[in-house]
Amino acid sequence: MNKNSSNIMALAPNTSNKKETVCIFGTGDFGRALGQKMIQSGYPIVFGSRSTERSSLIPKDAKVMSHAEAAQKASIIIIAIQRQNYNFLTPLAEILHGKILVDVSNNLKINQYPESNAEYLAQLVPGAKVVKAFNTVSAWALQSGALDASRQLYRGTKYHRFPDWLDKWMLCRKQLGLVALAFASLHVLYTLVIPIRSFVRWKISSRIISLALNNETEPLNTTNAWLSDSYVALGILGFFLFVLLGITSLPSVSNNVNWREFRFVQSKLGYLTLTLCTAHTLVYGGKQFLNPSSYRWYLPSAYMLSLIIPCIVLVIKFFLIFPCLDKPLTQIRQGWERNPQYSEQSNYIINKSAV
Repeated sequence: MNKNSSNIMALAPNTSNKKETVCIFGTGDFGRALGQKMIQSGYPIVFGSRSTERSSLIPKDAKVMSHAEAAQKASIIIIAIQRQNYNFLTPLAEILHGKILVDVSNNLKINQYPESNAEYLAQLVPGAKVVKAFNTVSAWALQSGALDASRQLYRGTKYHRFPDWLDKWMLCRKQLGLVALAFASLHVLYTLVIPIRSFVRWKISSRIISLALNNETEPLNTTNAWLSDSYVALGILGFFLFVLLGITSLPSVSNNVNWREFRFVQSKLGYLTLTLCTAHTLVYGGKQFLNPSSYRWYLPSAYMLSLIIPCIVLVIKFFLIFPCLDKPLTQIRQGWERNPQYSEQSNYIINKSAV
């Protein structure tokens, strides 16, 4: 089977009537994802981009042209570009006259600008018909994590991806999360079963009888008591948020929440869940890291190995929240490039076409 078969798999039966070509301005994550789905539904797609060179990221059945050339191919144009990059539309006002412009953007903050993005778009291109759509559709499956954020900062652009094998693996985050939720559920079930096991009950009763026969009492160890209660509390909170993440990933639930709500749950609460679950495990046996007896055959236990990846992710995320890194990363994800290779070329094509 061709590895690119997913690019040509139709979501709807083929019809004899040829569907109208749709133009998409922007080749970012959302633009590519939307274009891919529309191609699968039988729509011819043409991308308008600053770079007319074809990339392996673009669906193979789509065409890539300059903004001016792509706008002339379709009467419906989807603007999958951040608001701060709308200025290139002004020289194209004559070409876009009478066309339908679909604004899919969302601002980072509520009331960030005095007017909505659609109103601002209508002011820039007064002759076009502006509508708002798809802004509540989440491209979370294509969003990047902390590892990808580090790569974007290093390269200064979001248009260079991981190797194909690693990129496909990262797109399986939802499936990996559901598998982790299944194992967490088994862990909770096993924890609830422990007190009713025969061995545990025998061990507790033997300890009590031994203390009674020797007329001894065992004082309360406040340190262990706090660690034990904290371990249970962190586990309960972490599992609750884990279940919440699993529920919101269901199509029947995710389709009923807007983009901002879905992003908050999957991103902000996702990191909070990872923090609570990692702290839950560290409280349980964090002191084992400094105990030489824990390293049998000079190797760490499986418990320690399970903490390596979560701790690395949290450390990277901790550094990425600093303003000196968060601000340029936000700009990169909104389309800014440190070394725009094709900006001068695209500006020349736009200005030439507008004359």
